[in-house]
Amino acid sequence: MASPASSKPGEIPGWIYNVILPILNLLAALVVSGILILLIGENPINALWVLIQGAFGYADNIGYTLYYATSLIFVGLGFAVAAHGGKFNIGGEGQGYIGGLGIGLACLYMGSTPWPIVMLVAIVGGAVCGGVWGLVPGYLAAKRGAHTVITTIMFNFIASALMTYLLVDVLIRPGQQNPESETFAVTSQLPQVRDILLNFGINIPPNPLNVSFVIALLCCVAVYYYIWRTRWGYELRAVGQNEKAAVYAGISPTMITIISMTISGALCGLMGLNVLMGDQHRIVLNFTAGLGFVGIAVALMGRNHPFGILLASLLFGALYQGGSQLSFDIPVLNRDLVVVIQGLVILFTGALENQFKPYLEWTYRRLTRQSVPQSTKEA
Repeated sequence: MASPASSKPGEIPGWIYNVILPILNLLAALVVSGILILLIGENPINALWVLIQGAFGYADNIGYTLYYATSLIFVGLGFAVAAHGGKFNIGGEGQGYIGGLGIGLACLYMGSTPWPIVMLVAIVGGAVCGGVWGLVPGYLAAKRGAHTVITTIMFNFIASALMTYLLVDVLIRPGQQNPESETFAVTSQLPQVRDILLNFGINIPPNPLNVSFVIALLCCVAVYYYIWRTRWGYELRAVGQNEKAAVYAGISPTMITIISMTISGALCGLMGLNVLMGDQHRIVLNFTAGLGFVGIAVALMGRNHPFGILLASLLFGALYQGGSQLSFDIPVLNRDLVVVIQGLVILFTGALENQFKPYLEWTYRRLTRQSVPQSTKEA
């Protein structure tokens, strides 16, 4: 049987773009980071080893890496759903913020209700609040032609102002000045993975990893099934790839835009499960900590596929945790430099994601002795 490459001369297989290209972009970011570290006077190989050890060297380090990755999975999936529908959702930060409000309110007002029930209500509350925060820009884009980049950015500021008002004047715990709510009841807190492992005789150091990581993995499966195994997912991808053709096929871009932005916001809104219900156990200001924007890079690096998003989330989670260890063990490489390294990864995997694409295509065709398609030559 002939291979796909031999049956379709000039066609590049998907794994070149989905596997090799992201790896090259990551390596380019690491090389530039290594040069910066070398200019400072430190050994980049040693710094990379410290970073890897800080992210995966011990059980508690792995817990922190997975904890950071959990929030990024939710936001990355949210961005991916909107992207498959042809919309660029930059509102993950605000949608996560408002979704966290819904989750926090569920935890505050359900008192001593058993935690599985609280978790289900919190999931619904976070998804509904985050979904509404995504629905409005989606409606404006579908009905009024407003650009989702502009509207979602503006909604981030509105969400921030709203949360500041609520935590300063409404939800603040009486008798203190920090803008944070009352602590959730113990039954309104997600179980820690460490506590679950203790029941099996496995004792690991304290870390914030909680069962929301499992929920994030289930969301990966659900998003994959929705986008690639359902009629609604087919319509979503059809609108994203060619809106005019989708209309000709009887698909409504207006409805698809509203639905995709709502689902996108709902997924981003679940970020609060990990941070608030699983770790902070209260509503606090700025709990999203910029992860809503990093999730965009996660989705782009993961090619808007749930499995790719999972791997990219683990990478960025490792950068967060390993970067903290790096700045602790090598003080010269302070937190600011770690942020620069993270920024370089985002730059090469996001804005410059296709810089190696022509060279990869040329190399593949040379190795497989394929000719360039006529359409490519004419272009």
